[in-house]
Amino acid sequence: MICAGALLGIAAAVLAAMATPAFAEKRVALVIGNNDYRNVPKLQKAVNDARAMGDTLRKLGFEVMVAENQTRQGFAESLLAFDNAVEQGDTAFFFFAGHGFEIAGQNYLLPTDIPAATAGQEELVRDSSILADRVIERLQNRGARTAILVFDACRNNPFERKGTRALAGRGGLAAMASLPEGAFSIFSAGPQQTALDRLSNSDTDPNSVFTRVFIKELVQPGANLVQIAQRTRRTVSEMAETVRHKQIPAYFDQMVDDVFLNGRVSNAQQAGVAPINATEKTKPGETKVAALPPVHKPLPDIAESVNAPIASFSRHNGGWTVVISIADPAVGISWRMGDEGPFRETGFMDTLDPRTRKRMPNPSIQLPADTPAATLMVRYVDITGEMQGPFPIRFDPEIALVRDQRKILDMTATSWLSFREFNGLMVYYTHLMSYRCAIREVRIGVDSTMPDRVLKMPPCDMRDPHAIPHDAQPYLKLPGVTKSVSVELTYRDGSVSEVKTFRK
Repeated sequence: MICAGALLGIAAAVLAAMATPAFAEKRVALVIGNNDYRNVPKLQKAVNDARAMGDTLRKLGFEVMVAENQTRQGFAESLLAFDNAVEQGDTAFFFFAGHGFEIAGQNYLLPTDIPAATAGQEELVRDSSILADRVIERLQNRGARTAILVFDACRNNPFERKGTRALAGRGGLAAMASLPEGAFSIFSAGPQQTALDRLSNSDTDPNSVFTRVFIKELVQPGANLVQIAQRTRRTVSEMAETVRHKQIPAYFDQMVDDVFLNGRVSNAQQAGVAPINATEKTKPGETKVAALPPVHKPLPDIAESVNAPIASFSRHNGGWTVVISIADPAVGISWRMGDEGPFRETGFMDTLDPRTRKRMPNPSIQLPADTPAATLMVRYVDITGEMQGPFPIRFDPEIALVRDQRKILDMTATSWLSFREFNGLMVYYTHLMSYRCAIREVRIGVDSTMPDRVLKMPPCDMRDPHAIPHDAQPYLKLPGVTKSVSVELTYRDGSVSEVKTFRK
């Protein structure tokens, strides 16, 4: 039966939403926990998980609807209420704790009145449950800018019973890799893995292993969704390993923006880079609930001119090369570091600019390797002889290095790994080591498309970032029968690469 209290709560929330003027980009959440299954094994912690998640999301500024022990009809009515509460531009959060089941690569969320299906009755399960992909479609149809879906439903096959043939499918859920733009999902375990409710009989925590970790990470100030998922995955995996169980939460990211659920981030993180050599902490009073990253402070009005130059920075053994791009034809370029001191000319190239019919100004500036963070002031002489600028261009060596190396890694993805036969099989990752300053973590999977093993990388050395330390081992020894190795990179900004597979 439908929980009357849950329906009254949902109805009240919907009426309140209808009575209140619409505000852009509000936060709405539907949280469902199913324990009391009638025809398949009951669960103990799903309702507790839903309540804990609801409390956590309220602290983060969400309008939360919590529904417990939902039948198929109750589940449908809860989703309808959720639909009505979500408006164009909102951040929508969906959480489900309970039994989930994968059939032919699709994930189904099981209501409490799911029938006890047996072999050959897959259609019965499909018709009696909720397709996870459909939840995403509904939020997309409502115009949600950000859709966050969390599934703590990767338990054992609920249809396994003694004396009968189990339904063809698995308790662990399938990967959800084809998300629409603006969607983010995280599962309590990886594809075809099962999730732990507890670590041992003496584990008295009221929540599952995944949920207890995830709710703690959600409220950490200054963390975006990818960082939350990464930290959760690492902690849950380590906890599961203590009882010799493999549980590596999987997440799938199609976000356009970084999404921060609890507060601002440091200046380096606002620029898209996590600190390399230090752990930055949010200052007291800096925490602020924000669905999207804080808006950057604009540069002075002169920098907003359509004629303002842009710069790209690249690091090499000798230092920094800064390449200035100017939309207007220019007959001279000069620069200086900071607000004081004389400007220096960049000189000219042995090339004629067809727009000015004069020698082209050299667009490159060389900076020493130890140049500190500063503002580069650039000005140029246009074709009429007028001086334009100076224009401020921010230079932060750490941010510039990470962006430069990230760009190189993206362009050279086919070179991340190489194989060599020598007294067995060796897999070299020298290329990744050379550009490690842009990387937070490297994971590989041997003969698997699910990277589950961390490669240790030496720390980044800002003084000589491309050099590989003499004591570092840039290769792995693998069994000769190995056929492939998959690789996944987590970059300094928290984003994650596609999984690349390299075959011997």
